[in-house]
Amino acid sequence: MKYDFDEIINRENTNSDNVEGFRAYMFKNDPTLKFPVEDKDIIRMWVADMDFAVAPEIRDAIKERVDKGIFGYTSVYGSSYYDTFSKWCKDRYDWIFPQEELMFSPGIIPALYELAGDIVEPGEKLMFLSPAYGYFKKAADYNGLGYVCSPVVKKDGNFVIDFEDFEKKAKDPGMKLVIWCNPHNPTGRIWTEEELERIARIVTENDLWIISDEIHCDLLRSSKTHTPMGKITRDYKKLVTCMSASKTFNMAGMMFSNIIIRDGELRKKFLKNDKLGGAVNPLSLAASTAAYEKGWHWLTELRKYLDENFLYAVNYISKNIPRAVCSVPDATYLLWVDLGDVLGDVGDLPRFFAEKAGVLVEGEDRFFVDNARGFIRLNLAIPRALVEKGLERMVEAVRKCR
Repeated sequence: MKYDFDEIINRENTNSDNVEGFRAYMFKNDPTLKFPVEDKDIIRMWVADMDFAVAPEIRDAIKERVDKGIFGYTSVYGSSYYDTFSKWCKDRYDWIFPQEELMFSPGIIPALYELAGDIVEPGEKLMFLSPAYGYFKKAADYNGLGYVCSPVVKKDGNFVIDFEDFEKKAKDPGMKLVIWCNPHNPTGRIWTEEELERIARIVTENDLWIISDEIHCDLLRSSKTHTPMGKITRDYKKLVTCMSASKTFNMAGMMFSNIIIRDGELRKKFLKNDKLGGAVNPLSLAASTAAYEKGWHWLTELRKYLDENFLYAVNYISKNIPRAVCSVPDATYLLWVDLGDVLGDVGDLPRFFAEKAGVLVEGEDRFFVDNARGFIRLNLAIPRALVEKGLERMVEAVRKCR
């Protein structure tokens, strides 16, 4: 490979949430929690950022922008960025959208917080599939809104949508918005065109808004493809699509996301309520432009490396924890593992693996919304040597417990 994904990078003293922030975020009720290893030796397989260096092409673009010497107020002018990003979408997903629909946000989370309040009135509801990314619920809570979960169910070894439940809840007169997630976090499912068409039919028949969070859409297994909801609902105005280079190219700290809003009135409201007034970070703009212009070869190699990490992890878990249930997901760099038949009596799996194995993982209903009891989520976007060490520690902890 041209790029070195085996390199272990020291991230200490970088103000990293992953490294310096895990105690406050994961164990806020007990910040003095003791681990079997020093903090610097903990294997971090929790938060969704990678332990891989950002592509050199992107770093060079940032350096070039730094050398301009001035970092004044910046917004996105002209069509250069749109041309670059829309070409990416056309080449990868055979999907295009008009330039006027493209808005920006420091992240998809702040966009969700704003959009939920822009779309849903007090007393109305929003819905998402569960288990769900925790910030979907937080977006509802932030705006004082009700929320409803429609469970993803396991069938023939795969995660599937309960369409009857989804449609029943969509017909609720108080329902106003669906927060859609494709690829799905945390299961890693890519929803098929047939599944998307069924959801689109239910949404349109009930005149609901839909925000499609597609932040993981570039992080596919090498044999998989992604279909944007915008490609299915070509003429439906009540659609917002959220994409970003942040997950794909490990740039979450750059705080830059693409928010594609079809409805003109909602675009006006979104911009009016934007706390930054449309401003963006000049280095973030340079980084995202370079990612979409020059990042494909890096991403191709990353996807191959992740494919191998997933095969290793699933085989290792299946061999050494036979009652655990997991399979290689369609997308993301996150492995959703069912330990209900292994550690079903353990009350807090993230705490268990931190205390007993020195490994940080997320999981259960404490980190995800509903339908996550007995599950953990493993971040495999780390060098393979750390994947191996982390899984060895986890297996040993399970053996000792049993």
